[in-house]
Amino acid sequence: MTQMLLMLTLLSCVYSSTESVESDTTTQLTIDPNKTLIVYLSRTNNTKAIAEIIQKNVGGKLVQLELQTPYPEDYKAIVAQVVQENENGFLPPLKTKIDSIEKYDIVFVGFPTWDMKLPPPIKSFLKQYDLSGKTIVPFNTNAGYGIGSSFTKVKELCPNSTIAEGFSTKGGVERDGIFFVIEGEKEKQANQEIKNWLKKIKMIK
Repeated sequence: MTQMLLMLTLLSCVYSSTESVESDTTTQLTIDPNKTLIVYLSRTNNTKAIAEIIQKNVGGKLVQLELQTPYPEDYKAIVAQVVQENENGFLPPLKTKIDSIEKYDIVFVGFPTWDMKLPPPIKSFLKQYDLSGKTIVPFNTNAGYGIGSSFTKVKELCPNSTIAEGFSTKGGVERDGIFFVIEGEKEKQANQEIKNWLKKIKMIK
């Protein structure tokens, strides 16, 4: 009886160990977390949630972009301001400072779609820092209308960088009073979609 229990215990340990190794293999990194930066802009926390899921999978330093002069809270006011900034080419000064940008080889850049374009603060970031020679990985949340010209603009602003295939998902619809939605079942779905995307662009195995 004692021998049988011992054998069952050993078999259980072997199975658990194998299962653990298989699980680790499916999420094995192909990048160096110490050389990975995840920068994001988020107004209603949906892009933030996506950034955090990416970090769980690849590690890296997570940085939220903040402005020296924050945008107004009122939705219509921010829309009007962003439209004007896009028309004038204004780049809002960033409060956020990133030290030693040169040490990062891979830079994830996350943002919502604003005015069907790349948000002005992201343009500020891409222009302020020298990202030459780095791999830039865009990711996006939107109100259901897609990425607009945002990914194309990232390529335009980073001519000396390698631009990886981006990720996009539907977030909230602030105009309709629908704010944070990347939670519950939507979060589970986003987790799987992000993992599939990271495998596709060879950030994880």
